[in-house]
Amino acid sequence: MFVAGEASGDLHAAGVAAALQRIRPELSLAAVGGPRLAEQGVELIYRDSQLGVMGFLEVLKHVPRHFLLLHTLRQMLKRGEIALLVLIDYPGFNMKVAAAAKRSGVPVLYYVTPQVWAWGAARIPKLARLVAKAAVILPFEEPLLRGYGIDATFVGHPLLDRALNMPTKQEAREALGLPQNMPVLALFPGSRQQEIDRHIDDFVATAREMKRRKPGLHIIVSVAPTVALDSDRCPFRLVHSASLSVLRAADAALCKSGTTTLEAAIADCPLVVAYRTGRISYALAKRLVKVPHIGLVNVVAGREVAGEFIQDEIIPEKIADALVPLLERDSPRRQEVLAGLAEVRGKLGSPGAADRVARIASELVGARG
Repeated sequence: MFVAGEASGDLHAAGVAAALQRIRPELSLAAVGGPRLAEQGVELIYRDSQLGVMGFLEVLKHVPRHFLLLHTLRQMLKRGEIALLVLIDYPGFNMKVAAAAKRSGVPVLYYVTPQVWAWGAARIPKLARLVAKAAVILPFEEPLLRGYGIDATFVGHPLLDRALNMPTKQEAREALGLPQNMPVLALFPGSRQQEIDRHIDDFVATAREMKRRKPGLHIIVSVAPTVALDSDRCPFRLVHSASLSVLRAADAALCKSGTTTLEAAIADCPLVVAYRTGRISYALAKRLVKVPHIGLVNVVAGREVAGEFIQDEIIPEKIADALVPLLERDSPRRQEVLAGLAEVRGKLGSPGAADRVARIASELVGARG
């Protein structure tokens, strides 16, 4: 049983499901998931499209739906219907499912583990009690978790598999209908509607300022397939479900914090990071978060590779100041960021994460008999 609470988890879980079907075709696969898992023939007991919410207060609105799903999973675990529980990210819900599995004697494989390095070490002992195996995707997570007695393995970042078929800059521009000899700035305001609502106005204002400074600049906006934006609010072209191609085509990007920043590193696209959340959620996060950077590309590097603008620091003119040098091919700042991105790519491991996780899952099912 896979439990993936949002689109990225659905994508990662689908890769593992496909690999499992190759090496253990006799296994029955079910999931809380989305369209990617469904495409692999996995039985969906619940679609994840209504689960992926962010922020402390925002999650409260979805408590009844989460509670009902948790009850369903608990009953399945008690009845012995699940031989192995594979959890993908989504810790607020998945840690409760892991506790239910522990009580029912069902082993738990956690793939894309909770970001305990960001929230402090207090949660790690609980993780150690609940999981049989952790498959981690950031290099520093394995020694951190092993230090607390968790059987953790660094499997590499799953984004590297998508990068195997990444187009060249010329190919990406041709596919997107962009000119080869003009500068391109890509905007990544978010994958969830609430993220986009908080970012899009400032991102568009920044893009307008960039076009004022560089009149020939082309602007493209990368969004999820379900996202639609009013042209009055966002006058720039929307590109759906092609984030790596957009990053390959662009000379620079303005990205919300998250996995997109690692995609930029893989695509070798210099970037600036911006992120805004609700004021109460931000105040709580400031008290809890233990790392100095919010962008994953900076977390992996251990230093600020990409400039960060958080909450009230999101001022379009200041963000434009950081972006302009990234569009200048020979600028020292652009070369500095590109060197940092190369360093990050080197730390993300090698392709094949899904296959490695599938082998771990197969071993755990075999051990259970």
